[in-house]
Amino acid sequence: MLFNSFAYAIYLPIVFAAYWLLPNKYRWILLLISSYFFYMYSVPGYGLLILGVTLVSYVSARLVEKQTEKKRRKRILTINVLICLLLLFFFKYFNFFDGVFDGVMHRVGIQSDFITLNIILPVGISFYTFQAMSYVVDVYRGDVEAERHFGKYATFVSFFPQLVAGPIERTKNLLPQIKAEHNFDYDQAMTGVKLMLWGYYKKLVVADMLSNYVKTVYDNPTDYKGFSLVLASVFFSIQIYCDFSGYSDIAIGTAKLFGINLMTNFKSPYLSESIREFWGRWHISLSTWFRDYVYIPLGGSRVGKIRHYMNLMITFLVSGLWHGANWTFVVWGGVHGIGQVIENLLFGKQKKEVQTEQKGVKIFLLRIVRIVLVYSFCVFAWIFFVAHSLSDALYVIRNSIIGITDPITYIRNGLADIKFAGSSLFLLVGVILLIMVLYDVISYKEDFILMISKKKKIIQWVFYIIIGLMVVFFSEKGVSTEFIYFQF
Repeated sequence: MLFNSFAYAIYLPIVFAAYWLLPNKYRWILLLISSYFFYMYSVPGYGLLILGVTLVSYVSARLVEKQTEKKRRKRILTINVLICLLLLFFFKYFNFFDGVFDGVMHRVGIQSDFITLNIILPVGISFYTFQAMSYVVDVYRGDVEAERHFGKYATFVSFFPQLVAGPIERTKNLLPQIKAEHNFDYDQAMTGVKLMLWGYYKKLVVADMLSNYVKTVYDNPTDYKGFSLVLASVFFSIQIYCDFSGYSDIAIGTAKLFGINLMTNFKSPYLSESIREFWGRWHISLSTWFRDYVYIPLGGSRVGKIRHYMNLMITFLVSGLWHGANWTFVVWGGVHGIGQVIENLLFGKQKKEVQTEQKGVKIFLLRIVRIVLVYSFCVFAWIFFVAHSLSDALYVIRNSIIGITDPITYIRNGLADIKFAGSSLFLLVGVILLIMVLYDVISYKEDFILMISKKKKIIQWVFYIIIGLMVVFFSEKGVSTEFIYFQF
């Protein structure tokens, strides 16, 4: 079920009302049933998949906790991790690695005839398998106790607001909230509604509008050259941010309606002054997951320099592959890994290079330069993420600067190529993006919704009515209906 669907508009109020009408001790049952209904709405068979992941991780955690011998505990953990990874491999990576192996065999002159499976990737499989896998690791490490109640654990794995695209929640945060008693909090619920509204603005107004231009160019990139390629790449950087952070806002806001607080997943990432800071603000639940369960176990930065850089590269390459079974995603992860290595070589572990004696305009301009450089690097990396193939990505990179020696013609032709011209269109897009920029600038230091809530009631109502009207007006105006991260 999609957050931006008519079915969800009916589903959510019913579940919300039933949740608060039920006694506390039965609410987990409602959440479990409604979460499975949410996940099985389009493809009923998905229910068996998530149930299998839940059952395996539940049993594994119980067995790990019962064992006193370290080798047996580790063996059980390894088996659980392998089962989860094999599941991901079958549904998500089988055809990819089959193609890679087939290509290698052809290069060495060996004829291979492997089967390509016609598999539909279950939505959210990467998210809930990672959440279940990390739960067993946490039990193994002694960070949490194994949950005895299977139903409440199943609710933790399948909690519908964050089921298909995160945030990837940690056991310590979400499971105790699933088990706890909740009293209705009007202020928390209203904060949730406001956050959902803002999430819908990001998705339906910004992301879906820009998707028209991104899809036009990247579906047939060889039909374009020059500034149109640059503009499409910049638009995608905004589209994917608004699409995914919009989903996270709706998920976090929905959870608040049920008295549950999910972790923040985005925090003004394009205002980062370093690549490292970017990954501390982008998809925070995943970046911290890879930090805690891949990077640190590999040795993190507590090893020699070469090993440290290898750990960075491995983590980002795996992160790229997690996003999709395509070399474009692996290269995207590799680009960010290389960026982190170079940043470490140039600046080491220094924090922001801001001299205390620099003040006013000088320090402001220095920050702007850094932000622009980091954002430009991210846009470059996104080219590999959005392109359908490596050849398409390389074409975009090579042909983006064609005609740049004549800047005015370069820009004019680029706008004309994607039919992005006209003062009214510029004004509309400018206003929409300006609202986003202001939101991120404010959110960099403080909670935007909390800041608005301190204003006079008339200002609050005018702001949210305008945002609401824009959401209604732009609904289904774009070409993208599903959230981009549903494919991961």
